[in-house]
Amino acid sequence: MSDFLASVERRAFKQAVFSVQEDESALDIVQDAMMRLAEKYAERPAEELPLLFQRILQNAIRDHFRRQKVRSTWTTLLSSMGITGDDEDADPLETLEVDEMVNVPASPAGQLEQSQVMAAIEEAVKSLPERQREAFMLRYWEELDVSETAKVMGCSEGSVKTHCSRATHALAKILRSKGITL
Repeated sequence: MSDFLASVERRAFKQAVFSVQEDESALDIVQDAMMRLAEKYAERPAEELPLLFQRILQNAIRDHFRRQKVRSTWTTLLSSMGITGDDEDADPLETLEVDEMVNVPASPAGQLEQSQVMAAIEEAVKSLPERQREAFMLRYWEELDVSETAKVMGCSEGSVKTHCSRATHALAKILRSKGITL
């Protein structure tokens, strides 16, 4: 179980960041999803863990948005009374180990160009509608097949194909407008 969780933590974190667009919340979501998987499904065979984890992660992301809606109501009410709840700024990325960089260009100019392209791609992915982003991340980031993605998303395989198609076309259009062709 620990080997599986170690192998998916960075990708799950990135997926959660794309969804909630907040590092701290994304880290909490991934940790909660990992705890749920370990507590409830530790006895399951290893081949079932990836789909179970993705389903738990997607549910945790949805739960985050539900809780956020309730909190924003209370925050609005409290802020109208002059009450604020500022937390200390902490960087959750410092807690993650950095893997050796593969595919890093040798020249500084190549590294700069690669980082700019990656930043543009990340921004483009963040701009996608939620279901398109979810389908795109599961299919192309997590490398799940269509049926696995449909199970995780709780929809039909046709819906997955539609969401992925729309996402890739939207991303291509956004990146082309910035002069990026892949």
